[in-house]
Amino acid sequence: MNKLLVVFLLFCTSAFSQQELQKKTFFSQALNLNLSGYNKKADLAYRLNQYEKAKELFENFTSTHLEGAYMDNFRFKDLKKKDVRLYDYKKPVFLITYASWCIPAKGEIPALNKLANEYQDKIEFVVLFWDKQETVKVLAEQFSSKISVVYVDERENDGAYVVKHLKHSLGLPTCFLLSEDKKIMEIRRSVFPPMQTEEEVAYRENYIALETSISKNLIHSYNEVYAENVQVE
Repeated sequence: MNKLLVVFLLFCTSAFSQQELQKKTFFSQALNLNLSGYNKKADLAYRLNQYEKAKELFENFTSTHLEGAYMDNFRFKDLKKKDVRLYDYKKPVFLITYASWCIPAKGEIPALNKLANEYQDKIEFVVLFWDKQETVKVLAEQFSSKISVVYVDERENDGAYVVKHLKHSLGLPTCFLLSEDKKIMEIRRSVFPPMQTEEEVAYRENYIALETSISKNLIHSYNEVYAENVQVE
C-alpha cells in the first residue's frame, strides 16, 4: 500500500512539473515568434541612421515580447573547458555578452567588478564571451574573481543553439537580468558615454545605471523568494 502511495505521489509530482513547464514561455520561443518583425524595423532604422528610433525599437521589443519569459538552460564552457549550464547558477543572474572584437563601454568593467564584489552573496555575475578559450583566458584577467567568465567558441561546431539565440538575435553587448528561477526581468544595452568622457565619470554613469537595474529587478525578487522560504519553514 505504501509503495502504491509513493508511486502515485511521484506520478502526480511529475505530471505537475510537466504542466508547469508547458505553461512557461521560454526565451527561444519568444524570439522565434517575434524576432523577424523586429529585425526588419531595426535594420531600416540603422540604415537611415535613426539611432534613437533603433534604441526605442529595441526597448519596446524586449519589454513587450521577451521580458517575463524564462531563459533557456543554455550551455557554455568555463575557462577549464568544462561544460556549464545556465541553471547551474542557483542565485539570480546578471548575464552580459561580450567578444574580443566588441569594445566594452568606458567604465563598464570597473563598475561590474565593484557590483560583483558588493552583491556576491545575492547574485551570480556571468560574463559570456563569443570567442576561443585562449583569448577568453586573457580577457578574463580584467574581471573580478567574483565574476564567472564563460565562453562559446563557434569554431568548434558546438553550441549552435545558444549562438543562434543569444548572439545572433539581439547583438552584443547585451545584459540579461534573470531572477532565481531564470525569469527574464530586464534586457538592457550597455551605457556608452561619449568617448571624451573622463574615466571616473564614465565609471559612475555605468555603476549607477547597472546598480539601479540590479536593485529594481534582482535584489527585490531575491528578497521576496527568500522571505517566502522563511515563512514556509
